[in-house]
Amino acid sequence: MTFLELNLIAPILNALNHVGYTTPTPIQEKAIPIILSGTDMMGCAQTGTGKTAAFAIPILQQLTLNQRPEGRRRIRTLILTPTRELAIQIEDNIKAYGKELDHRHAVIFGGVSQHGQVNQLKNGIDILVATPGRLLDLVQQGFVDLRHLEIFVLDEADRMLDMGFIHDVKRVIKLIPAKRQTLFFSATMPKEIKILASTILTDPEQVIVTPVSSTAETIQQGLYYVNTADKKDLLLQLMDEDSTPSILVFTRTKHGADRIVKILAKAQITAAAIHGNKSQNARQNALNGFKNNKLRVLVATDIAARGIDIDELELVINYDIPNIPETYVHRIGRTGRAGASGRAISFCDQEERAYIRDIQKLIGIQIPILKNN
Repeated sequence: MTFLELNLIAPILNALNHVGYTTPTPIQEKAIPIILSGTDMMGCAQTGTGKTAAFAIPILQQLTLNQRPEGRRRIRTLILTPTRELAIQIEDNIKAYGKELDHRHAVIFGGVSQHGQVNQLKNGIDILVATPGRLLDLVQQGFVDLRHLEIFVLDEADRMLDMGFIHDVKRVIKLIPAKRQTLFFSATMPKEIKILASTILTDPEQVIVTPVSSTAETIQQGLYYVNTADKKDLLLQLMDEDSTPSILVFTRTKHGADRIVKILAKAQITAAAIHGNKSQNARQNALNGFKNNKLRVLVATDIAARGIDIDELELVINYDIPNIPETYVHRIGRTGRAGASGRAISFCDQEERAYIRDIQKLIGIQIPILKNN
């Protein structure tokens, strides 16, 4: 199937053509017709499946075909997302796919001055991408009016739960019209998320793509059994032997991420960390440096990494093994995207062996053991 067969309007097809997209991913193929029909939808899909385009494209078309009310622009679509990085990425997508359309959009998030964000809101916008805290803050100050909303997207619902935002999400839902189209996305479906979905969706269609238990077949996985104290030496050895230009390293703690950056810097390897204690600007600068190949290594904790969208990432290293098996799937899913090949290497110490057993049970394969020279 091609995008042409999804009955998209010419300005959107031109924009997709411009970014080199001709064939929709499975979630795009299933979700776009449902969203265009005006039906509520529940999508179970991981980051890296093309989920953002799956809702951004039909929303842009809906807003174009359903004429904008006369007078000042009002917020017609709200996309609620847990992190600043993801919010920025979604707005970038909207900008790219809607470049030939007359829609105004803005992104609002905490951690930075609200001044520029407020000015954009005052000028009137059609699409708002927001993180929950800053959104509620600006609603309270009278800068955001959600009474005219037509489409509401809740993205990464399970991550909202992990980060303690579910209460804020429920407060936002009380502020929006009962008559609306709702699109709900979550990579996993724990009980609380199913309950939340049932309260905000009306007769939704379900789209399930790549269940969380599966790791892409294009990812070559490997495992080193190593003492905790030897992990840093193994990391430096791999950096030395491997010519991969961009490597994403995962740690379990913020302190661990900072420590690895220091170890790499000492060895003259360019690296930066992103985690919850870093300012929003520091996180964005690190991400930009990594994407522009100014940094060879990006060291991330799991919460900070959600929403990182990096094309052609060849290698992910699990410096620490995650204690939640699904997290392993999310981590290594950063590589081997869209059919490209990728590698994922994990360092496992004595205490982490139980985590590896749980991971192998979930993904249904034994991860090949690598020998350290």
